[in-house]
Amino acid sequence: MSQRLSTQRRQPPSPSPKPLIREVSPGIDVRVTQDNAAGAIHPGIVHLALAMGGFAIGIAEFATMSLLPFFAHDLHVSEPAAGHAISAYALGVVVGAPVIAVLSARMARRTLLIALMGFFALMNGLSGLAPDYHTMLVLRFLAGLPHGAYFGIAMLVAASLVPTDKRTAAVGRVLLGLTVATTIGVPLANSVGQAIGWRWAFAIVAGLALLTALLVLIFAPRDTVTTGASPLRELSALGRKHVWLTLAIGAVGFGGLFSVYTYLASTMLAVTHTSPALVPVALCVFGAGLTAGNIIVPRFADRALMATAGGLLLWSAATLALYPLAAVNFWTLSADVFLIGLGGALATVLQTRLMDVAGEAQSLAAALNHSAFNIANALGPWVGGMAVAAGYGWTSTGLVGAGLALSGFAVWAIAAALAAREGV
Repeated sequence: MSQRLSTQRRQPPSPSPKPLIREVSPGIDVRVTQDNAAGAIHPGIVHLALAMGGFAIGIAEFATMSLLPFFAHDLHVSEPAAGHAISAYALGVVVGAPVIAVLSARMARRTLLIALMGFFALMNGLSGLAPDYHTMLVLRFLAGLPHGAYFGIAMLVAASLVPTDKRTAAVGRVLLGLTVATTIGVPLANSVGQAIGWRWAFAIVAGLALLTALLVLIFAPRDTVTTGASPLRELSALGRKHVWLTLAIGAVGFGGLFSVYTYLASTMLAVTHTSPALVPVALCVFGAGLTAGNIIVPRFADRALMATAGGLLLWSAATLALYPLAAVNFWTLSADVFLIGLGGALATVLQTRLMDVAGEAQSLAAALNHSAFNIANALGPWVGGMAVAAGYGWTSTGLVGAGLALSGFAVWAIAAALAAREGV
């Protein structure tokens, strides 16, 4: 017995959990403990938890556009003026994404995701209580701050859990939360807004954001800060021309989609002469296009990334140019809106491109992608609203959108030529 006790004393203590690093591609890694890895949760479940945040963000972003005629009336402003609330949210994304990405460089990604969703829930809940237009503008700006940083970090985590040749598909799964929101969540929020008041749509968003924070807490892998992570290292992304060119493609080229989508409800009521009850149907069709795009396009993007991006820009220009002709009939309008939605996969493709060109500054580059797309979110409604205010009619937003898509293609052509020459 004493011999057995002696043997037990000589046994070395169990080692503490050590970080397990899964390196997927340069600059993309998630560090989890061996305890977590032993009972590793399937990447698909983690992707689903992260996509729930995209679902909440998608409703917040797109439902506000679809409810624009209703909250404009309630807050006693014109519809073009109410469109500034959309731009205020987009501006919040543009500002918040890079600032949060840089300042949180030494924060664990899981912790950051939970904090971002908590703040997002609070600001959207308060938006539903906004007493006047100016308060609404401020709250929409604040609600936009976590948007880009959440998506950027969530996509890095999603990509880190799969092999390199599956990255675009993983990024697409996170964005599926947003696209499913446009298919199901936004029409539902629009219907709720019409039935019992637009303010309840923001209450739905707040609840979904809190649910996301809980799911991330339960399922996302525990991680440690990457060695050498710092704000300065993240800022190094700003010195890479291919990062800037990729961001410019999205900032300009994606504006066309937002130009049409923001004023879709108004176009249906004033030009197509449909019942307000059909507005959620058209929004659902648009969301179905986005969802289909994010399922189909990544298969091509993982084989020919830049070529896919260029093809999507030309596709968007063509479908947006058809919008004025399609808007006269609900069925042709719905078909064109679906095709426009397919072009939304550009966000997924450019996100993967940034992973390739950002070096070690992955968090900032990933977040900046959403700043770029929300510059597009601000640019599209602004230019489209100018065309409407100038008397060119609601359908002029389609031609404005086609021009923005072609402008984005011009930037893409420059980026593709440089990439081919430099082998990037």
